[in-house]
Amino acid sequence: MLGLSWVLLVFSALYGFMWLQNALYAFAQSGVQSGLISLALALVLLGAAVMIFLFKDRLRTDYEYTFTNGILDFAAIFNNKKRKALGSMNLKNIKACGKVASGSFNRYINLPGIKRSNWFVNRDADLFYIYYEKEQEKHIVIMEPSEEMVSLIRGAVPRGAYEIN
Repeated sequence: MLGLSWVLLVFSALYGFMWLQNALYAFAQSGVQSGLISLALALVLLGAAVMIFLFKDRLRTDYEYTFTNGILDFAAIFNNKKRKALGSMNLKNIKACGKVASGSFNRYINLPGIKRSNWFVNRDADLFYIYYEKEQEKHIVIMEPSEEMVSLIRGAVPRGAYEIN
């Protein structure tokens, strides 16, 4: 995927500069109307090249979960190089958690006004959800922790928060 982004970046930049040259020639020879069309196309292609360059690292995103003393930290890792902290959560404050495959997940995901955070890579993995309320807003985090982390989370949440069905 990263290789494809570089190919698109080079392609967009080269064709953008070709259309920019065409626009300058059209302004000099033909007039304003054909020059504006070429200039607009050149700006679109060069803008695409700049956007690909700025966001190419976000094409390969992994997520990291760290559990320490009842605090769960979330981070996104872009292209195995850049790390961005997504947030931190005290597990004593959560309302419910459990497997996404359970019936309780459907009850929480369909609540009106819920904000959903998908912090996982593999859709086919055994996904886990955490539902909490913060500042009168409902949030749900969907993640793919290991079985060991699930057992740690299960031991740290308030009684009755871990739901099976």
